[in-house]
Amino acid sequence: MQDDELVFKALADTTRRLLLDTLFERDGRSLGELEEVVARHIEMSRFGVAKHLKVLEQADLVITRRSGREKLHFLNPVPIRLIHDRWIDKYTAARVNALIDLKRTVENDHDRDDDEHSGRRI
Repeated sequence: MQDDELVFKALADTTRRLLLDTLFERDGRSLGELEEVVARHIEMSRFGVAKHLKVLEQADLVITRRSGREKLHFLNPVPIRLIHDRWIDKYTAARVNALIDLKRTVENDHDRDDDEHSGRRI
C-alpha cells in the first residue's frame, strides 16, 4: 500500500482521529493514558487501542519511543502536511486567494464609508 493510502486509511477512523487529537494536545503518552482518553468516548479494550495505534504507526502518523518499561507515542504531523500539500492546497489556492482579495476590497470599501460618515478626509 502506498504512503498516501496508509494515511487516508488511518485518518478514516474516528478513534484514530481521536488518538491523533489527544497526542496533539500533549505528546508522549503511554498506551494506558491513551486508553483512558478513548474510554471517555467509547468502550474499547486496551488491545483495540493498541491495534488503532499500530495502524497510525504504519502510516507514520505516530512514532514511538521506549522510556524505561513504557512505550511512549508521539504525533508525527508530516504525513498530514504532505496530504494537505498534495490533495488540498493545490486545489484551493486560487479560490482562497480570490476570497482574500474580496475580503480586502470589502474591508477597504467599509473603511472608506466609515471615514466619509465620520467627516474625516482621506
